Amino acid sequence: MSSTRCCPSEKKLSADVQSIIDSQTETWGIKVSNVEIRTVELTENMIRAIAKQAEAERDRRAKIIHAEAEFQASQTLVNAAKILSSIPAAMQLRYLQTLTETGAEQNSTVVFPMPIDIIEPFLELIEKPGKASTTNGATLVPLGADAPGRVMDKHT
Repeated sequence: MSSTRCCPSEKKLSADVQSIIDSQTETWGIKVSNVEIRTVELTENMIRAIAKQAEAERDRRAKIIHAEAEFQASQTLVNAAKILSSIPAAMQLRYLQTLTETGAEQNSTVVFPMPIDIIEPFLELIEKPGKASTTNGATLVPLGADAPGRVMDKHT
């Protein structure tokens, strides 16, 4: 591995090594005039450790980028929710758009959420004791104390 790949500040490293050598050899009266690092050889363990550190840094950056993307997506969802809640018909139009997109994909199953206030009158009819007539003339007959009832034809 070359020193330029391993140590980008090769001149600074050489200057540091020279000052260390100078401090040790000054007492002997020897002055080192030049220090040059030409190659640096690393052991396989050191190369693996450097590679592992670089991989950990890439993973860290990827996680940060992913977290920032999640944050931006959540902000966009909040903005969309504010717009949809400010206009009552907007949510119904969004449902219809979803149905159109689902129909274009030729799926056989469509799940369409219905607001509970549309279903509530039907639930109240089922919960009333005794017989309750429906809008089409059929009669709801309770099956038992814990059963909600069943629809009977009006001829039976």
